[in-house]
Amino acid sequence: MVEEISEDRNLSEDKNKERPSILRHSASHVMAQAVQSLYPQARLAIGPAIEDGFYYDFDLDKPLSADDLARIEIRMRESIAQDYQFARKELPREKAIEFFKKRDEPYKVELIQDIGAETVSIYRHGDFVDLCTGPHLDSTGQIKAFKLLSVAGAYWRGDVKKKMLQRIYGTAFFSQEELDSYLEQLEEARKRDHRKMGRDLDLFSFHDEGPGFPFLHPKGMVVVSSMLDFWREEHKKRGYVEVRTPIILNKELWIKSGHWEHYKENMYFTKIDEQDYAVKPMNCPGHNLIYKSKQHSYRELPIRMSELGLVHRHELSGVLHGLLRVRAFIQDDAHIYCLPEQVKEEVIGVIDLVLHLYRSFGFSDYHVELSTKPEKCIGSEEMWADAEGSLQEALKDLEIEYKLNPGEGAFYGPKIDFHIRDCMGRSWQCGTVQLDFAMPERFDLDYVGEDGCRHRPVMIHRALLGSIERFLGILLEHYAGALPLWLSPVQVRVMTIGERFSEYARKVERRLKDEDIQVEVDDRNESIAKKVRDAQVEKIPYMVIIGENEVKKGSVSVRTRFGEDKRDLNLEEFLEKVKEKIGNKVS
Repeated sequence: MVEEISEDRNLSEDKNKERPSILRHSASHVMAQAVQSLYPQARLAIGPAIEDGFYYDFDLDKPLSADDLARIEIRMRESIAQDYQFARKELPREKAIEFFKKRDEPYKVELIQDIGAETVSIYRHGDFVDLCTGPHLDSTGQIKAFKLLSVAGAYWRGDVKKKMLQRIYGTAFFSQEELDSYLEQLEEARKRDHRKMGRDLDLFSFHDEGPGFPFLHPKGMVVVSSMLDFWREEHKKRGYVEVRTPIILNKELWIKSGHWEHYKENMYFTKIDEQDYAVKPMNCPGHNLIYKSKQHSYRELPIRMSELGLVHRHELSGVLHGLLRVRAFIQDDAHIYCLPEQVKEEVIGVIDLVLHLYRSFGFSDYHVELSTKPEKCIGSEEMWADAEGSLQEALKDLEIEYKLNPGEGAFYGPKIDFHIRDCMGRSWQCGTVQLDFAMPERFDLDYVGEDGCRHRPVMIHRALLGSIERFLGILLEHYAGALPLWLSPVQVRVMTIGERFSEYARKVERRLKDEDIQVEVDDRNESIAKKVRDAQVEKIPYMVIIGENEVKKGSVSVRTRFGEDKRDLNLEEFLEKVKEKIGNKVS
């Protein structure tokens, strides 16, 4: 059947052949060709480019191993050496279905059947043919540096009820230097894996009795409590009121909010008194009930309602990943109910707050995206234009550059997303500011205007850190476990050189605790060298060493986790220095 499209040529109009996504998409095709060459029984599913790499899903009975990846790489290099041209052709839908049926590619047939278009595009290089919209490189020889990374399981179309496929992940770059740098970054990321640090630092754990449900240990709770205390403090300064809504609410509420229709597969359910209830996946419906519990005047607006709410979302087991993808987490939600003319100033306030929080946690590198009106949406053209204008003006007034994503807003309103970049250059989407035209209508929310009539408020959804647990995972990997002083679960460890100095060590401990310093005493019958080594492994910011000299002088000797030593410090001076650094969010 390959002969049927032997006249193909690459019709891509994309002139930017240097785009990494095109390179990686082409590499995924070369990998798929290699897999089918080595394992002819392998059936093709999908193989897109993703951030920093690519993958391809295969239906293959043989479990693939690291040795198999090495063999696939060798076969890929052979294809690259042949410098096959990438050629594109459009086929009528029915002919394409027939073509892939003859090649025994059921997943491709299913994809084509679900496509509404009358024609589909096919790409070929060598003897390999794939359903694909492209674009691709001109030839396989342009793939200069690649690496296959891992194999994982993936359900077809992400549906747990469908067949489990094998997904091969890889990456590709335009130079070997770039690839080597990326592989070094991956190795560093493995060293910084927050799951390992969670165990080593005794912060959290996961158990078979609750997959995807994190257990925070005492030290982990200290860190999270510090995060939440800071969050509450900053919100209080900016006029937010904090609320708490129930975790379980009646089915009818979720029907009204639209979650039952659009989000049901990600929710947990139970019955109470023969009625259906759901565990909340989001906080917004509960906030709307609080708003609606009394009549509001335009003079009361804006109302800034915040909640550190525990939400539950049913994630597939295959996507769970430590704290970064869980089934239960604290969402740092707030909903602002305001007048249309207040939207811009409220959005400016949210942006100012989110950037302040990121800087305080040590993230100064970020980028912003604005997503606008999609094809299918609710609300009038005028409403959308006003809303998008308010978001754009807020960003302009703050002199914030942003990427525009036309047509990628939610059906109920435009949004701004915030992406922070960690020390390894990875981007994490955390904060979002979203205007919502749907919820006020669904819940019949109103306020009495200056004219005495009832009007709909504008509703602004916003989350700044997103999932608190996920943000903790990001922090751990960003800092390699050495959290800033103000977040450290143990800020000071007092160590004795000998047992006879324990009494003075306990006195120092009490004084530090009086000032809310997180402090421990290590008076084990071990050498001071071992105690210091253990504290360094545990990333303790300050090690206070107590020996005969310190007891005589009533002083302390201090070593920082960065290796700085200071002897015979006055305890009160040391205490004030620590308090000042904690208060200023200094590491």
